[in-house]
Amino acid sequence: MPTCRTLPMPLPSTADLLVSGGDHRIALDPATGRNKYGCEPLACASLVPFGSSTSSGISPAAFAVVDELRNRLAAGLAHQSAPALYRREMDRLRREFLALCGLGHTLDPGLVFSASGTDVHLLAARVAARVTGDEAGNGAPARPLVILAGEAESGSGVPAALAGQHFSTYNALGRVTIPGESLGHACASDTRNVPIRNADGSLRDADAVDAEIGALVSPAVHEGRHVLLVLIDVSKTGCIAPGIACVMALQRRWPSAVQVLVDACQFRIEPATIQAYLRCGFMVALTGSKFLTGPSFSGALLLPETVGRKLRQRGVPAELRIYSAREEWPQDWACAQALGSFANFGLLLRWQAAVHELRALRAVPASQVGGILRRFADAVRQRLDGDPALAALSVPVLDRAALGSPSGWDGIQTIHPFLLYRSAPHGGRVPLNRDETAGVYRRLQAPEPGTGAPPYQLGQPVDCGQQAGIPVSALRLCMSARLVVQAARGHDQEMRIIGQAMSCLDAAAALAHGCAPSASPATVLDAAMS
Repeated sequence: MPTCRTLPMPLPSTADLLVSGGDHRIALDPATGRNKYGCEPLACASLVPFGSSTSSGISPAAFAVVDELRNRLAAGLAHQSAPALYRREMDRLRREFLALCGLGHTLDPGLVFSASGTDVHLLAARVAARVTGDEAGNGAPARPLVILAGEAESGSGVPAALAGQHFSTYNALGRVTIPGESLGHACASDTRNVPIRNADGSLRDADAVDAEIGALVSPAVHEGRHVLLVLIDVSKTGCIAPGIACVMALQRRWPSAVQVLVDACQFRIEPATIQAYLRCGFMVALTGSKFLTGPSFSGALLLPETVGRKLRQRGVPAELRIYSAREEWPQDWACAQALGSFANFGLLLRWQAAVHELRALRAVPASQVGGILRRFADAVRQRLDGDPALAALSVPVLDRAALGSPSGWDGIQTIHPFLLYRSAPHGGRVPLNRDETAGVYRRLQAPEPGTGAPPYQLGQPVDCGQQAGIPVSALRLCMSARLVVQAARGHDQEMRIIGQAMSCLDAAAALAHGCAPSASPATVLDAAMS
């Protein structure tokens, strides 16, 4: 019998709700008042936000919007049950979100809300197993195979989620879980990782990556196994992997055995790209907490019409009762009634904030968005090339030509990963190791009192192999939807944002080599805007 859980009354404050309804990663550190991603539940006007590849703090405008929603919820609870109110508000957000993504009745996708991008991967793997698992008709199916290119470029809990394992000590529904423990024997999948970078952090040949993917898929299918291919668009360091053409060819060759999940959790893609993926029959994972700069912990899974139809026929997998509530699924999907009832108002508020930011982005003409992103990227690239303390990590061109959709602003690099170096005693330079890079990251976000330096938030360090025998990691300076909207308000605003990015890189370089930067922000800024 489906269960119904209730919230403590009176309704918690907006700040408390924003850090509720997730797993251990959303909890605040008592010493810092920040979550694992370095973000606070309240708007922080002094923080210069270039860390959207990890997460961002909520904006003052978005906080005002969710605070108003929280007050409306508090009033509504006098007349409706919490699950009924949650259902109504989630349905409202679903309609607006689909409209903002240009997803009307033509494509008819199913949209499932979830607590995080990691949760979405778990849901997608279970959905893929359900819609493909019974088609062979030859008894118990073989263990599914999940293939992920660039595991290090995805979330840390994603491999476990895809394998049908718990990835935290508790989840968004308040259930205690044991990391690494399987959801059940029938839920277990084998996972294979295909690296997209070499041991020194350089990019592997894309054709070699695609060939390795194909060499895993073909024998698995011939063994009667079902395959879930994960296509990352865009990864932690700004890559698409494996190649879209490779994935499309494999899915077309074995349409009944191969399912595709597009990990677009960074949400650095245009509506036309989302639509193209859905037309291919691919599932699409999104979050509102990266490029959109909504608060940490807001996931969504878009199910193409073909997958949604099969799932409604076969029913939502029973094991998803642990991670998903019926109110988070489309209202007309009767198959979701097998799930328990639960009101996660924290998730609702976080998605409300993200939709607020998405609405503002959509109000800026796409051509203007492209111009802003291009000028920002040019300035950052020039700055990274102009200081021996900095070096851009190689990122491939964002190639989506195989989708056949028009190229837009999402073809422009918005995540700029870079390594840090110090001068070598006898000339040249040596890279900072991972601990030293993490120290720079922390010092940028919390500068020494009295220095007058603003706090800069960058994307958390990403491990990038070794250089000269030294384990290294890359920091990431990122453009976000919120910054695009600010830059669109006028030339002065755009100049200010680029200037802040230059100052942030100056500060990182100074921390790396302990001396004044070799290039001034004004010089790079003038060149970038000319």
